[in-house]
Amino acid sequence: MKNNWWKITAVLLLVYAIVAGFMVQIPDTNIGDTLRNVFYHVGMWFAMLAIMTSSFIDSIRFISKGDIKYDLRADEGVRVGIFFGLLGIITGMVWATFTWGAPWTNDPHLNGAAVSLLVYFAYLVLRSAIHDEEKRARVSAVYNIFAFVILLVFVGILPRLSTDTMHPGSGDGNPAFGDMDAQMRYVFYPALIGWILLSLWVLNLKIRARKIENFLQEKEMD
Repeated sequence: MKNNWWKITAVLLLVYAIVAGFMVQIPDTNIGDTLRNVFYHVGMWFAMLAIMTSSFIDSIRFISKGDIKYDLRADEGVRVGIFFGLLGIITGMVWATFTWGAPWTNDPHLNGAAVSLLVYFAYLVLRSAIHDEEKRARVSAVYNIFAFVILLVFVGILPRLSTDTMHPGSGDGNPAFGDMDAQMRYVFYPALIGWILLSLWVLNLKIRARKIENFLQEKEMD
């Protein structure tokens, strides 16, 4: 129980965020009740960024220490990160359909997110094309480091430098964070923490499952 406090915290925070997210009063804005999606859509992206950061650190650890366990952790991190990134795009497309009238527009935020995920999909293709374990781990680690830099540039930097965007929170007339009152923030920040903790929980389960799978394969080969 002592070691599972953060999992319990994740469940409690997400239950609170989901229930309160539909009940809290929303400020009167030009996007109406769709502003509630900020509790879920933004959380998915923060979860993805947290997991990709963890994967990036594990790739650096592999390069510096050469321990194959860090390659396993980095690989699973990318896979979990892609999953939450896709959830972020899906929830964003639903939001865009109601606010912009279309699920996708030529917007730097959306395009940057899509490019970043494609770069990580290429990581999976690259791993599948290399059969030697040590070589696959080395090449993947280097690629993962560059992929993380691309993610920061296309998601965190370039969209904020652009003035031609309809994305919420990007400037005048693009409401999101600035339109959240105190009541919404009491839901928003717990939701962010909850989604991040959930993503770390999923990553932990994936790593443990992968280790068991590798152990069973080694037993079969003996």
